[in-house]
Amino acid sequence: MGRALARRMAARGDRLFLLGRDSEALARSARDLEARGAAAPVSWAHCDLLEPEGFEDALDAADRALGDFDALIVSAALFATQEELEADPKRRAALLVANFANTVQLCELTRARLLARGGGTLCVFSSVAGDRARKPVVLYGAAKAGLSAYLEGLDHRFRSQGLRTVTVKPGFVRTSMTEGLAAPPFAGDPDSVAARVLRAIDRGDPVVYAPPIWRAVMALVKRLPRALMRRASF
Repeated sequence: MGRALARRMAARGDRLFLLGRDSEALARSARDLEARGAAAPVSWAHCDLLEPEGFEDALDAADRALGDFDALIVSAALFATQEELEADPKRRAALLVANFANTVQLCELTRARLLARGGGTLCVFSSVAGDRARKPVVLYGAAKAGLSAYLEGLDHRFRSQGLRTVTVKPGFVRTSMTEGLAAPPFAGDPDSVAARVLRAIDRGDPVVYAPPIWRAVMALVKRLPRALMRRASF
């Protein structure tokens, strides 16, 4: 989804700077984005959600390349099934730290920079899994619920100071992260999600569901009684 969003931004000539774990993949993406119309050069820096000690350096590199960036989009996350997380304490710890604690740390560093320069946009991918606790995503959903609550709090506290917080709540999207999992109804594709997210960024919408039907789906799920949720398998 992050790549699809970057490609749409490149096509309209936006200036971009990439963050990620894989230097070779970043270099390939940079050249692809330049070919698609992004303002050249598209540079990159190493940034790993499991290595918070590198966050400041990565943000410094983005500031140098862009002349003080005005938006950060965080699409990275770890995923594993509930069964895998229950069976593997190290994998469980990594997911909880990456998807909540360290994502918040990265956002906090970015928030301070953006507010110091008058504001900007912080767009972060959470998940519909955080809207209601459910059996298949107890741990993943808990991390995303915390992230969504944090981002809503930022919106309440800092919107008046110029910080626009966009919380992206995808449903099931066909990506490498979900490869091998059975696709439920309403599954989306990365490009359609990217189109919807880019519109939300431009408008400063505080929350965007993608595909949009998930807003109605999760509104219904949140109204189900706890006794029914205990019996449900979804």
